[in-house]
Amino acid sequence: MDQSATWSAYLIPALCMAGSYLLGSIPTGLWLGLYFRGVDIRKQGSCNIGATNTFRVLGKGFGLAALVGDALKGWFPVTLALQFMASEWPWLPLLCGISAVLGHTFSIFLLFRGGKGVATGTGVYLALAPMPTLIAAVVFAIACGATRMVSVGSISAAAVLAVTVLVLPGMALLVKIVTPLLAALVIWKHRTNIRRIIEGKENRIF
Repeated sequence: MDQSATWSAYLIPALCMAGSYLLGSIPTGLWLGLYFRGVDIRKQGSCNIGATNTFRVLGKGFGLAALVGDALKGWFPVTLALQFMASEWPWLPLLCGISAVLGHTFSIFLLFRGGKGVATGTGVYLALAPMPTLIAAVVFAIACGATRMVSVGSISAAAVLAVTVLVLPGMALLVKIVTPLLAALVIWKHRTNIRRIIEGKENRIF
C-alpha cells in the first residue's frame, strides 16, 4: 500500500466521523426557538435542548420539527456510510452513529453540553438495526402512555434496545458491544429525571 492509500484509509473515516459529530452537534430545538421565536429553551421548561422541551416550550409544530431534525442527525450519516463506505470500512456506519450521538449530547456549539441523545440515537438505530428500534419504539409508547413521562419511556426504550440487539439474530458483534454503552449513556443523561421520578416531581405530558 502506497503512502497516499495509507492516508486515505485513515483520513476518510476520520472526516466522516468528524462530519457526523458536527451534524449531531446542531442543537435543533434551541436554534428553532432562537431564530423563529426569540426564545432560549434552555431557560424554560426543563431547560433541556431536546424535542420534549421544545414541544413543551414552543408547541407541537416546533417540537415535531426538533424531533425529526434530531433523528435525521443520526440517520443521515449512518445511511450514507452504509450505502457508500460499508464495503471498505464495515465498522464506519456504527462509528458515524456514535459520533452523531456524542455530538448531540456533548455539542461543540454548546461548550460540550447538550441533550440526552434519544432522538438522535433512534435515527442511528433506524438505519443500523430497524427491528430492535421498532420494538424499543413500542416500549417507549407503552411506557409514556402508562406514566405520562417521556423520561420513563426514553429510559425504558434505551434498556430494551440494548437487550434486543443482544438477543436478536443478525446483529454485528460490534453493534452488540456498543449498544449497551450508548444505552447506558442515554440513561446516565436522564439521571436528574430519575431523581425527580423518585421524588414524584417529574414533568408529565398531556
